[in-house]
Amino acid sequence: MILTLATWLALSALPALAQTDYAAQLTEGDVVLRDFRFASGETLPELRIHYATLGAPRRDAEGRIVNAVMVLHGTGGSGRQFLQPQFADELYGPGQPLDITRYYVILPDGIGHGRSSKPSDGPRMKFPAYDYADMVEAQRRMLVDGLGVKKLRLLLGTSMGCMHGFVWAEAHPDFLQAAMPMACLPVAIAGHNRMWRRAAIEGIRQDPAWKDGNYTTQPVQGLRTAVSLLQVAGFAPLYLQRAYPDRESSDAYIVERIASDVQRRDANDLIFQLEASRTYDPRPHLARIRTPMTWVNSSDDFINPPDYGIAEETARQMPSVRYVLLRATNETRGHATHTWAKFWRQELMELLARTERIDGRENEPSSR
Repeated sequence: MILTLATWLALSALPALAQTDYAAQLTEGDVVLRDFRFASGETLPELRIHYATLGAPRRDAEGRIVNAVMVLHGTGGSGRQFLQPQFADELYGPGQPLDITRYYVILPDGIGHGRSSKPSDGPRMKFPAYDYADMVEAQRRMLVDGLGVKKLRLLLGTSMGCMHGFVWAEAHPDFLQAAMPMACLPVAIAGHNRMWRRAAIEGIRQDPAWKDGNYTTQPVQGLRTAVSLLQVAGFAPLYLQRAYPDRESSDAYIVERIASDVQRRDANDLIFQLEASRTYDPRPHLARIRTPMTWVNSSDDFINPPDYGIAEETARQMPSVRYVLLRATNETRGHATHTWAKFWRQELMELLARTERIDGRENEPSSR
């Protein structure tokens, strides 16, 4: 799942923006969803969903936007993480798979993340207990009510965004022309995947400085415990062994990573972000999925280890889904491989190519 568990886990030590300054080309805005009702029964009179876009919408003869691509971040991330060079410089440029002169790329911040409504805005632990179904519904309303998008040419999701992709495919099958979920499994969060999340949450809650969420300064020791677990969950063993081959460099790397990560976190926000996965379980209805999909995991992903055999088993229930397991090398980045586009760019190109023509209608061709 993570920096996003990738903004956290493998990307924070890298330059903030791509060599091409895509940040300067962003259009940003907020869609305010009024009287938003959560699955828990709680409501907010106004739920703010922040988004950024690259490129411009293109409409068909009936006025429908036909080139919209939504990219969804992971736990603790934001849409702006997809300006990282290892993602943006591989995808957004002229002739590249998501060339922004051809596609309308939408980068939302999920509920509880980035510049969207979140506990640290004021409600703290009284913020509604959102889950992935709520996050997907807010995304849908942002698209339809805010941006006028009634169908996505592509949904690309990483980590938590990968899981959102499966929720989308089950709940709104006619909304997606193609999907590419990366770094997740379409089953309930349980076993070690739930345990490390719960351990991170408890690390915060058991810090006396947390004060049931009513702290005036961040509970640093609790956050340090949580962040340490997040870092380990996102590690890429082969890459780290090559990049940090001695004790001194290894110690310096992890100490700096944890210290810098703690400074960027809000404890209550992190608890809600981790707990949002608690109701996720698309497995019972996977056979309903008919969206053409390429689902990509990596064999060095600690969070979603291939040894389970879950991916192959569930993929067989979804005839429209192609499952790809990337082989671990000393260049892949564990869970965060989802944000290093060079490893899966060809798969994206092939997915776009095989979904160019749906229901007899032409769509924006993929780049090759």
